Amino acid sequence: MATAIQAQRLFLTASTSSSLSSCTTRRPRRSAAAPCRSALRVPSGLQTSAAATPADLTLKLDWIDARLTSAPAAAEDSTAVEKLRAVAEAAADRAEMHDIIGRQRDNWNHLLLHSTNSLTLAASAMAALAPAVPTVGALKASAGVLLATAAVTMAAVNKIQPSQLAEEQRNATRLWRQLERHLRSMLELSTPAAITDADVQDAMDRVLALDAAYPLPLLPGMLEKFPITVEPARWWPRRRAQPAKSNRSKSFGRRVAGSTNNGWTPELEEEMRGLLRVIRAKDEHQYLSVGKMILTLNRGLAVAGPALAGAAAVSAAFIGAGEAGSFASGTAVVCGALAAAANTVEHGGQLGMLFELLRNCAGFYRKIQEDVEACLGEADVGRRENGELFETKVALMLGRSVSEMKQFRRMASASVKDEDIKDYAGKLF
Repeated sequence: MATAIQAQRLFLTASTSSSLSSCTTRRPRRSAAAPCRSALRVPSGLQTSAAATPADLTLKLDWIDARLTSAPAAAEDSTAVEKLRAVAEAAADRAEMHDIIGRQRDNWNHLLLHSTNSLTLAASAMAALAPAVPTVGALKASAGVLLATAAVTMAAVNKIQPSQLAEEQRNATRLWRQLERHLRSMLELSTPAAITDADVQDAMDRVLALDAAYPLPLLPGMLEKFPITVEPARWWPRRRAQPAKSNRSKSFGRRVAGSTNNGWTPELEEEMRGLLRVIRAKDEHQYLSVGKMILTLNRGLAVAGPALAGAAAVSAAFIGAGEAGSFASGTAVVCGALAAAANTVEHGGQLGMLFELLRNCAGFYRKIQEDVEACLGEADVGRRENGELFETKVALMLGRSVSEMKQFRRMASASVKDEDIKDYAGKLF
């Protein structure tokens, strides 16, 4: 029995050592640069697929490095998206604030107009009745106080121009909502990787330009209501000068090899140059000229109203003093009526609102002009906005069809003088 057990142990020891030696001889020595592989021993009784090769059983670790590399880029993309979303929320909040303040200042215009006219007309009636009643002193004092109050109120209202303030806020509300829609559509239609820090900076520049063009505070920071020179309103940021690149072409005909026209043709460029000339000579010039006329009229009425009310208040102090008292009464009545008339024409006609509307229309054409100039200033047509799309946008802003835009092509010729241009570029305003 012991002999059998010892023989079995010798047999197992020999077989184990032989298998280890065979494994050692058959398996090559792995180098340090060899990839990490996972080997599976399949029992001999099982069938394996012919497509299953040792390469399929390789442990793939490349995706780990890819994930680790793309993680910082994804974080940067999400940061830019969050910044742009914050700008859109700020634009929505600004639009709501301007809308509320615009309604409030429109109420100011109506309330102050009716209140000032009521004071002036009531004081004029008292001044007319004062010489014929025994209580001439009471009526004279009351008329003087009311006329003085009307003069001070007119001066304050003429300084701030409530109708112009309301128009500023209405236009600001529209532009803030337009900016919000633009940012929302960018967030919805663009992938996070497509939104860059340059897009965020552009949105911030537009926000700051709108804040400067239409300020919320009344005092200080209010826009000048009677400027010395009339300039178009500007609510968009100034374009940054881009450094010139050596691979840009110097003209439309010489472009980089392999580039496309991007929807631009020499005829379309001539059309846009002719449009620029028409906008400068007709549309923008017209609104600035009419704006100067309205500003001059408004400035004159703003001075005449308080001056007439003040003269009526002074005249009311001399009512009842002999023969001069009758003349003073008539002067107070006439000056008070003229002051009410001047105030009604100025604020009832909303000359301040009309002046601001003309400034905004001139700014509208100035913006179109700068957009076209910036597009034509890019020598490489591949870097421009698509020509057909740009033409359609400009046509919609001007209230014209694309086919009607062809008529501006001949305006680019030097043989056509500015005096010969009769038609206007825009049909909306």
